[in-house]
Amino acid sequence: MDLTDVMFTLYPYAKSLHIMAVLSWMAGLFYLPRLFVYHVEQAENVQEAVPIFLTMEEKLLRIIMRPAMYVSWAAGLFIVLTPGIVDWSYVWPWTKGVSVIAMTWFHHWLLFRYRDFQEGRNRLTGRQFRLMNEVPTVLMLVIVVSVIFKF
Repeated sequence: MDLTDVMFTLYPYAKSLHIMAVLSWMAGLFYLPRLFVYHVEQAENVQEAVPIFLTMEEKLLRIIMRPAMYVSWAAGLFIVLTPGIVDWSYVWPWTKGVSVIAMTWFHHWLLFRYRDFQEGRNRLTGRQFRLMNEVPTVLMLVIVVSVIFKF
């Protein structure tokens, strides 16, 4: 059994793992900006709320989002490297790839906003975080349409 056979055998497992990890990562990418909205708009008004928000945000980033992002990338790269799965002459793998890189950038942007909160130097408003909450939605639409229609 050569490497290609092994990759074809493992492909459905990698694809399943990829889908589960992406779902978890997306849940975090949707929820963390919403937590930031509440952090900005409510935490300052409620005594002792700031440490609670920081704990929730940190655990979401460290325990759910980061591992899910790593597994999404690892399983996705395995899928892409499996011979015959992706036809690079089409546009869709490139639009998906660029969107995944943008999603990763957004993840890191959120991490830096968390650090701003940690250090007491957040400058963004609840409205700005609400607008940024649309970024993963747009990227998800591009990714899903790219993968399903394979244009």
